Amino acid sequence: MNKDLCIHSWPGSYYLDSEKRWVYGKLSLTPGQLAFTSDKEGLTLTSFKLSAITSIKKETSSFIFSSLTVLVNGNEKHWFSSLQPNRTVVFNIIEHFWQAQLLSSDGVEVEASPDRTSKGKQLIHLASSSHQRLEDTAKVLHHQGEQFDRIMKGLDKIESDMDVANRLLTELESPPWWPFSSRLRKAQQETKSQQELPRSASKAFGKEGLILKVPVLYSQGQDPNLKQGTLAVLCSGLEICDSNDQLVHKFRREDVDDVKVQSPYEMVVRQRFIGKPDISFTLQSAKMTDVVSIVEIQYSKKVQFKDDLLGLFSPEDSPVSDSVGMGGSIWNADRPSLSALMLKYKATYTYGREE
Repeated sequence: MNKDLCIHSWPGSYYLDSEKRWVYGKLSLTPGQLAFTSDKEGLTLTSFKLSAITSIKKETSSFIFSSLTVLVNGNEKHWFSSLQPNRTVVFNIIEHFWQAQLLSSDGVEVEASPDRTSKGKQLIHLASSSHQRLEDTAKVLHHQGEQFDRIMKGLDKIESDMDVANRLLTELESPPWWPFSSRLRKAQQETKSQQELPRSASKAFGKEGLILKVPVLYSQGQDPNLKQGTLAVLCSGLEICDSNDQLVHKFRREDVDDVKVQSPYEMVVRQRFIGKPDISFTLQSAKMTDVVSIVEIQYSKKVQFKDDLLGLFSPEDSPVSDSVGMGGSIWNADRPSLSALMLKYKATYTYGREE
């Protein structure tokens, strides 16, 4: 994978500690590095590897400006502010690729880390930060849980009253002395059970036919605010869930009209409509190459690759160069062959190629 490939860049300012002032420029993220370049001189003011980062936090500078701080090698602190579109989006993206770098078991950047001890310290600090976030989240959920308990008690009371009213109405519509009253009640019970069946089937949809599940950053439509979540690739479609594992959107296989691969880390899935806006989701992940390898098989000619990406790779070696919409596949360097993937998922996936 090209280590100089820019995944994201954001306008913002960097606090130059040597001169005690803020400098405007651009913060850039590559697969293994974070760098800031000034607008005026075009100089790289700071640059460090993702594997050297100890922690990433959202803080406030001078009690006024919301900032993003990056701690490098445990003692070198960098301040970034005025980030666009906003601090939360930048934080989510950098944290996603930083965690993927730390938790990966292979790759050049991991091999270039100083030693196993420092890597262990970073992972321990990462777990500690996650634990603190879980504690804060637990407090909020506990407060919300108390409110939900009160709501549920009210709903139970309403449901009980409705059951009584429904029984009384049934008796009025079909009095005991009517010879067919028992048949009427039985028919109503069967109708109710049939209505509940699709609900249980829809809940089990996400657990059946699961091929791959990866952490992902997602946004809907033109919204630039990427949020943390997960993407599940199923035999029957795609499921996007938020950070709490709640379903955000589900693309059934027949709903997907096109999949555009914007970079080795980003793709856009769209469902078209006539007379109303399309439904599209932008998905970014450090594991996107694994996702595209499977999606390329499932959706065949619906997958399109951006033109300027083809020059970064060698599409002539791709085993599916004739079936990709843009004339070649960019995934030949780091993925298994499609025939191997077909054998791997043969038990759970029936391949139907479009003509």
